[in-house]
Amino acid sequence: MLALEVVDREGNRVTHTLGPGRHVLGKSPECDLVVSDPHVSRRHLEIVVEAGAATVTDLGSTNGTWIGARRLEEPARIAGPSELRAGTLRLIVRPQPAPHGAGDGAAARADGTGADGAPDALKRSLHARLVEDLDLRRRAVLERLPEDALRREARAAAERLLPELAPALGEGPARERLVAEVVAEAIGLGPLEPLMEDPSVTEIMVNGPGAIYVERGGRIERTGLRFSGEEALRAIIDRIVAPLGRRIDEAQPMVDARLPDGSRVNAIIPPLSLCGPVLTIRRFARTLLTVEDLIANGTLSPAMARFLEVCVRLRRNIAVSGGTGSGKTTTLNVLSNFIPEEERIITIEDAAELSLHQTHVVSLEARPANAEGKGLVTIRDLVRNALRMRPDRIVVGECRGGEALDMLQAMNTGHDGSLTTGHANSPRDFLSRLEVMVLMAGVDLPHRAVREQIASAIDILIHQTRFSDGRRRITRIVEVDGMEGDVILLQDIFAFERTGTGPGGEVLGRFRPCGHVPRFYEEARAAGHDLDLSIFSAPEEEGA
Repeated sequence: MLALEVVDREGNRVTHTLGPGRHVLGKSPECDLVVSDPHVSRRHLEIVVEAGAATVTDLGSTNGTWIGARRLEEPARIAGPSELRAGTLRLIVRPQPAPHGAGDGAAARADGTGADGAPDALKRSLHARLVEDLDLRRRAVLERLPEDALRREARAAAERLLPELAPALGEGPARERLVAEVVAEAIGLGPLEPLMEDPSVTEIMVNGPGAIYVERGGRIERTGLRFSGEEALRAIIDRIVAPLGRRIDEAQPMVDARLPDGSRVNAIIPPLSLCGPVLTIRRFARTLLTVEDLIANGTLSPAMARFLEVCVRLRRNIAVSGGTGSGKTTTLNVLSNFIPEEERIITIEDAAELSLHQTHVVSLEARPANAEGKGLVTIRDLVRNALRMRPDRIVVGECRGGEALDMLQAMNTGHDGSLTTGHANSPRDFLSRLEVMVLMAGVDLPHRAVREQIASAIDILIHQTRFSDGRRRITRIVEVDGMEGDVILLQDIFAFERTGTGPGGEVLGRFRPCGHVPRFYEEARAAGHDLDLSIFSAPEEEGA
């Protein structure tokens, strides 16, 4: 037995328990211990675990394997705690005695099929035989079985096959864990299953079979979980996308999909991915956040929330900008819930993520081309069609191409109160990107004409940022205040002012009004609406 702790340059630690046998560390997906350090070779080093000791051999790596200041030129025997270096990784090795009572039945064979640590070679073999035995990819009868019945059948098959593959493997927790992991890989989501059940996980990132990362509370961390091999990961990707009518293979090595619970899935495989299949799952909260939740989380202040509610109810056209994972969709969903119940709302998205509480909602979702390159329906097609569906409001999940022109035209032709989002680093950057997206529609328009369309269409810009502590905040709310020459004028209404960093690394700051009263507020008050102007000159509010 051996405990191997891998520490990367950021201080992230992953501990592996290695049973007796041979274990290869490197970047190749075929290695037993897959690492992502760019200075580690594809097959960097080998660790042979024996009773109470281990032998480390460098496999001709480019940057070498080091023990202290000595580079390994020949196999080194390690009988006590030691620290090695491979690339920028620290490898802390701690040989351990075999568990009390473990005899030959719990020991590994020479090929590395041990009881403790569920060796990948045995897991791969059992997984392949189990898939072959059940014929999971072709037997329609199994697909119609309830999940519990399918798991029972798969477990019985794995128990039947295991003695043939590992006759020396005895009974015990290690055997139970091995069977459970292989069954999960064969018919479920494998090591991803506990992550999909964890409500604190908002993103799952699989970088090849040996590296699984998650995002919790806005921070990315590496898990100790892994797939038994590249084939198991590919099978799970196929299992996710096949029921959705999508496929992924060498001819079509990228795919976007959506799980039944609304989670967004992206997968990319070799030859485009050089580290094996890569799977990214963006999960969404099972309970929808309200504006009160956003205030409690420090995303915005109560004054900002009151202002945005007025903007939606008075049918201002609003765009939410921000970087990836900054919370744009969550904010858009909260804003959409301010729309009055009696209005007809049409939502248009690449992958349906919005969930509105109103009853008169029509949700449209774009469709990619099929294997023959036919059947493509773009966001732009849906925006054009939505204009013929008598909408009171149009909500576009994200503008990222030529649909921006149709969206602006809808805003300028009587469809007030429309909402959308877009990627950008600031409100000014969003306007520049919007101009480029309009030109992507293939219409030859002068730049000034495009800017006039933008300045006339969009009333309010909300910019959102994810900070280093993982918290997401609305950092600016600005009014688009017409044009001066060729420049679109922006007036700050609210802003987040950073004041420092707390003892735990949390970002400290406050939300503050900027003293500007939007023009439409004065117009609305003149029309008889009772609006509170004090929010634009209120005392600063803590946002930490």
